[in-house]
Amino acid sequence: MRILNFGSLNIDHVYRVDHISAPGETVTDLELQYQAGGKGLNQSIALAKSGVTTYHVGCVGKDGGMLLSLLEQAGVKTDYLKPVDELNGHAIIQVSKDGQNSIVIHKGSNQAIRKEDVDWCLEQVQPGDLVLTQNETSQVPYLAEVCRQKKIPLAFNPSPFTSSLMEEFPFEAVTYLLINETEGQQISGRMEPEKIVDMLLEKYSNMRIVLTLGADGVLYADRNCRIRQAAFPVQAVDTTGAGDTFTGFFLGSVLQQRDIQTALRNACAAAAISVTGFGAAVSIPTMQRVEEFLEGR
Repeated sequence: MRILNFGSLNIDHVYRVDHISAPGETVTDLELQYQAGGKGLNQSIALAKSGVTTYHVGCVGKDGGMLLSLLEQAGVKTDYLKPVDELNGHAIIQVSKDGQNSIVIHKGSNQAIRKEDVDWCLEQVQPGDLVLTQNETSQVPYLAEVCRQKKIPLAFNPSPFTSSLMEEFPFEAVTYLLINETEGQQISGRMEPEKIVDMLLEKYSNMRIVLTLGADGVLYADRNCRIRQAAFPVQAVDTTGAGDTFTGFFLGSVLQQRDIQTALRNACAAAAISVTGFGAAVSIPTMQRVEEFLEGR
């Protein structure tokens, strides 16, 4: 089984600050670092580190050589990545002393994916494969529609959420919907976790919903069961990429035939480990590290 992740690649400009700047406020940084990022890249690395065969699909800019190297070093296959003659996507990230973050994204090469690229890549899908995407690249609704037509299982992380998704994206194509509480509220119009999944399952009865709840852990729901998993308390220093780490380890565990409770537990542990270090991709643990973390818990 493989996962094909149609995802973004970013070069992150990470500014460490005393506190996140308020509207109209100018703050001076404590440190500047350049790091690899993008929800797609983070999720591909997390998937590969969870132990599942992972192909990253998309476009890489002319300044994105470091991103290719990082993916390959993590075990991600880059056969389906297309080089384009424009600057790579990048993100401006503020990280405060208490580990909170604020992010602005420039899409760059992430918007260079064309419909014909989607068509060609989906022709490579094999039985048992899963397609994953987020909302940081071009052609996301088209990708989902083709997956629906071809009956290809699709996992979707609708982040960053935009109002146009509700008009353009075919949610009925989704097998696994991975959302945080805010995204769940935006999609469903409900506030409480149980009501969020109630509404989604009423409308999309075949969907499998993974609703992350921050310090309250995660709620999984499908038409047959609901499972909760508590978060693991740790001292967070940087929450950037925690959700991506969770997504990668959950889907990676599922593709490796782990039961849902185990997949949730692995994902929560991996996310907890990731926030104890600075940076997104560089803080993603291996499955061995996750198993060591879970021993005796």
